[in-house]
Amino acid sequence: MADNVGSKVTYFLVGLGVGALAGILFAPKSGEETRDFLSKKADEGKDYAQKKARELRERADELVERGKEVAVRKKDSISAAVEAGREAYLRESKS
Repeated sequence: MADNVGSKVTYFLVGLGVGALAGILFAPKSGEETRDFLSKKADEGKDYAQKKARELRERADELVERGKEVAVRKKDSISAAVEAGREAYLRESKS
């Protein structure tokens, strides 16, 4: 019976040691480390959002510029068509 008690105590102490070691190895970071980590991730998120906003703004500017170019070309085409129609009308009305 004494051997049985000794074995139980030994197993208990080994389990306690393994548990303590696992707790130390897998313990969460200290408060300062956690705050530093969160601060870094927040800065990374802010930088990412600013980068995407800048890219979106640049893309929007490109699209606006292309739209202006198309509008100018269409305006010129419409103006030329209106002028041609006016000249044709004047020629026909003189005949």
